[in-house]
Amino acid sequence: MAIGKMLNRIFDAANIVILLTFTFVCMYPFYYIFIYSISDPRMAQRGITLMPRGITLTNYSDILQLPNLFNATIVSSMRTILGTAITVFCCSFFAYIVTKNELYFRKLIYRSLVVTMYINAGLIPWYLTMKNYGLNNNFLLYVIPTAISAYYVILLRTFIEQLPQSLEESAKIDGAGYIRIFFQLILPLSKPIVATIAVFAAVAQWNTWFDNYFLVQDVKLKTLQLILYEYLNQANAIAQAINRTGSTQGMENYIKMTPASIKMTTTMVVTLPILFVYPFMQKYFVKGIMLGAIKG
Repeated sequence: MAIGKMLNRIFDAANIVILLTFTFVCMYPFYYIFIYSISDPRMAQRGITLMPRGITLTNYSDILQLPNLFNATIVSSMRTILGTAITVFCCSFFAYIVTKNELYFRKLIYRSLVVTMYINAGLIPWYLTMKNYGLNNNFLLYVIPTAISAYYVILLRTFIEQLPQSLEESAKIDGAGYIRIFFQLILPLSKPIVATIAVFAAVAQWNTWFDNYFLVQDVKLKTLQLILYEYLNQANAIAQAINRTGSTQGMENYIKMTPASIKMTTTMVVTLPILFVYPFMQKYFVKGIMLGAIKG
């Protein structure tokens, strides 16, 4: 018995060490970017491991003063909010519709959607399709093409099919139609999976810059991600411009930016908004994935 307890303790200790190591490996790159972004750029060039050196927020103040950044943040925020709302509504309603036996060719419609997960026409057909629809240099480019996602519909449909049919039958007896049942019964009961889809959609909308890069030339419609992507590629030139501005303004104690500090700071600027939102949705995220993945 004593040997068995000792082996269990050794096993538990090894598990803890392995999991802590894995957690550290996953978290450290982000932590390193964060401490680098709040460190003095010149001191950070000498090397950083666990603690920031010469803590300062000058990096952020300089990055936030770059041109077109405020307008790009508004565009990205509106894209994320509207795009997520449209995606959640369209996918939820579509998933509910394809669970109804009254819908003609229900299985064919659903399977046609699933096929899109395995077949991709490629960049050129996508580009021509978006352009022919008049979505180039149009804000609708950010929210309309993502209205329906096969993966989200699969999760939602699986979840909805698990709901007791007796609830919907009772609502029908009381005279409720499909629209009313969906908004007053199905949608509230599907809150865990809907919150999960909302997290997925919001992260995707916030991080996407691909469509903006190919189809939008209007500076007023550029998203934050594309602006910062351009800044990352031009880090050397931006660092020189910021330092030149600080020198011409006669700032004796001005902290000079470096290309590395610009890259670290811009990465944090893009990532922080999602990190603030995710903790509030995490309880729904885990529950929704588990319930949506199990049928029966």
